[in-house]
Amino acid sequence: MVKISLVFFLSFLVISSLAQTPNTKRASKPNIVIIYADDLGFGDLSCYGMKRIATPNIDRLAKDGLKFMDAHATSSTCTPSRYALITGRYPWRQNGTGVAPGDASLIIPMDKGTIASTLHQAGYETAVIGKWHLGLGGKEGIDWNEQIKPGPNEIGFDYSFIMPATLDRVPCVYVENGRVVNLDPKDPITVNYKHKVGNDPTGKENPEMLKLKPDPNQGHNQTIVDSISRIGWMSGGHSAYWRDEDIAATITDKTIQFIERNAQQPFFVYFASGDIHVPRYPNSMFRGKSGMGLRGDAILELDYSVGRLIKALDSLKLTDNTLVIFSSDNGPVLNDGYLDQAVELVGDHKPAGPLRGGKYSIFEGGTRIPFIVKWPGHVKPSTVTHASISQVDLFASLNRLVGQKLKEEDAPDSYDLLSALLGRDPKGRDYIIEQSSGLAIMKGQWKYIVPNKKTSYDPFTQTETGNLPQPQLYDLKNDLGEKNNLVEKKPAIAKELSAILDKSKGFEKTRN
Repeated sequence: MVKISLVFFLSFLVISSLAQTPNTKRASKPNIVIIYADDLGFGDLSCYGMKRIATPNIDRLAKDGLKFMDAHATSSTCTPSRYALITGRYPWRQNGTGVAPGDASLIIPMDKGTIASTLHQAGYETAVIGKWHLGLGGKEGIDWNEQIKPGPNEIGFDYSFIMPATLDRVPCVYVENGRVVNLDPKDPITVNYKHKVGNDPTGKENPEMLKLKPDPNQGHNQTIVDSISRIGWMSGGHSAYWRDEDIAATITDKTIQFIERNAQQPFFVYFASGDIHVPRYPNSMFRGKSGMGLRGDAILELDYSVGRLIKALDSLKLTDNTLVIFSSDNGPVLNDGYLDQAVELVGDHKPAGPLRGGKYSIFEGGTRIPFIVKWPGHVKPSTVTHASISQVDLFASLNRLVGQKLKEEDAPDSYDLLSALLGRDPKGRDYIIEQSSGLAIMKGQWKYIVPNKKTSYDPFTQTETGNLPQPQLYDLKNDLGEKNNLVEKKPAIAKELSAILDKSKGFEKTRN
């Protein structure tokens, strides 16, 4: 009788252990979803003060989580910001990290860890879905008609479904795990950024074919795809062309499918929306709904996509064990290549909120962005923090969260700010480095901008770049709009910040 009871008892322990293993694993390693908007400004969401339209789904994230008021992308344009997030390394340390053409080679080093590869080592299924814009292939160039390597799958992403560059650049096709989707081998793709290839119509030669007119001062008048002319020339691949109004739904569907496939194991998803970047042509269910032109309509579409992702997590009962981070790659811009009435219909709305500048600017409007964190039971709901944080810190912070130890050479500029990320540290980073045409540093209430002889105003995008030949110093506590240059009144502070920035150009950080 004792032996039989012992057998049953041991069997019960084994069965219980097997039944609890997945849950234990999941509890110690939460799912991670990064939702990365494109060109969304600090003032573009109703939870950050937008009055003209409502963004209820993103607002729900803020209501259920933590809203940052001093979070930054590293850079005021998309390619370098994305590079920093994925590598944990400042983009200005490496050549070729400016806005990448559509046929750029992969700019992410293959011999260093990425946020995807290290989370994969920690037991996560990893995916990038949406806008890539970090180059593909080697230095010899890209053959779009074969397996494209290296790319996201070679740097740690188990699954990739991407737009190769950005929406206004050819090739306008999806690439899934290194293969162009729906490509007809009888209609091979050729891409060129130096001269026209093939006989496909262009915006310059065939303006009557366009449903969205390019700004004549900014280009965007080369090969026409989906009745919109782009930057660069492309021939072939017609069966693989995307439809702009379907992009948001397509990448959201792919993300939900990935989540469903991996619902029983830890997963990491980097969801990179194409909204609000030009050319703005959202689905017909959103066009004309905002009263602010296609840019406002695209914000509504972004919010809807976020709602679908949150609903999917809820329906799969994954919400409580999923850390969701919402942010943007840089500040806002209205006229960025197409005449879509963004300027005419903006009204009294200020896309950058109280900040000066926007995309392409070293002022705060260029890099201070919306940043929301939700994780039920771990992040206190309906809270606001003024802790300073940079997207470059997500690498180290998320790896700390899952217990993954980084190598010395991994993420050299990324700091473990997990306590700030979860709302437990009100201070955050000691200083923030910002990049546009030049560099700036923000420490506490002070911001120092390095002298820069490049243009101080971009007439095409109507952006104050913040470039001046003399140094600038602003008291952000009392002058968030960066109007009063105090460099002559506070030379000691300017000198201190300049020295910190100079020191940061080396790799003085070491791992514990």
